[in-house]
Amino acid sequence: MSRLLRIILLTIVLLFFAVEVSAQVMQSATYRIQSDSINVGGLYSSSTNYKLEDTTGEIATGYATSTNFGLSAGYQSMQETYLALSVADNVTLSPSFGGISGGESNGSTTLTTITDSPAGYQMTITASSSPAMQSGANTISDFVPSGSNPDYAFSTAPTRAHLAFSPEGTDIAVRFKDNGVSCNTGSGDTALACWDGLSTSPAIIALRTSANHPNGIATRLRFKVGIGNSVSQPEGLYTATTTVTVISL
Repeated sequence: MSRLLRIILLTIVLLFFAVEVSAQVMQSATYRIQSDSINVGGLYSSSTNYKLEDTTGEIATGYATSTNFGLSAGYQSMQETYLALSVADNVTLSPSFGGISGGESNGSTTLTTITDSPAGYQMTITASSSPAMQSGANTISDFVPSGSNPDYAFSTAPTRAHLAFSPEGTDIAVRFKDNGVSCNTGSGDTALACWDGLSTSPAIIALRTSANHPNGIATRLRFKVGIGNSVSQPEGLYTATTTVTVISL
């Protein structure tokens, strides 16, 4: 008895948000002034379709650049933050499965984040459904680690079928770093290690506390499906959709 080949796809949706850096020049127990300015006037005004916040009388303001630096000078212009996120491609896991022997299917994509925020950025991943991978009424379960931390090695029991992910790169969250044996400990980034399951709740996969403009930092996002040799997974085209969100801090 055999089954038709199944092609397993995973699509990536990108979101990114730039927010003002949370720093302040003066504060008390109940108030905080994030930025101050010495000028002769200015106010906040709005209409049905527009909003305006201005200052009058500041000197040496505006945006200036050189080969290696960019400067936003002045009370108003300095609040702008640059944030960009790009993805290499959607993910097609391979090989497709045939027969009833089970096996593993792998795929990956690269996400590059660029920001000039001095506080850095945060990247999260969220699945659009639970379980994430579906084909009509049929599903493949989300990977469940053996403990509270990601599993260092990916393994599949004979009666299990599941989808896991693992981020790799300079900025990966502490949860996915390892000491060569376990995850969420040490500072290493062993390839093909520290596997976790997708969720409809956001999970932090990368975090940086400084700017990386203009070159940015790449994070490789790996996905793996394992099907045990005792599982009769229905044939079909299985798709999982995830949303990767990046915010500047």
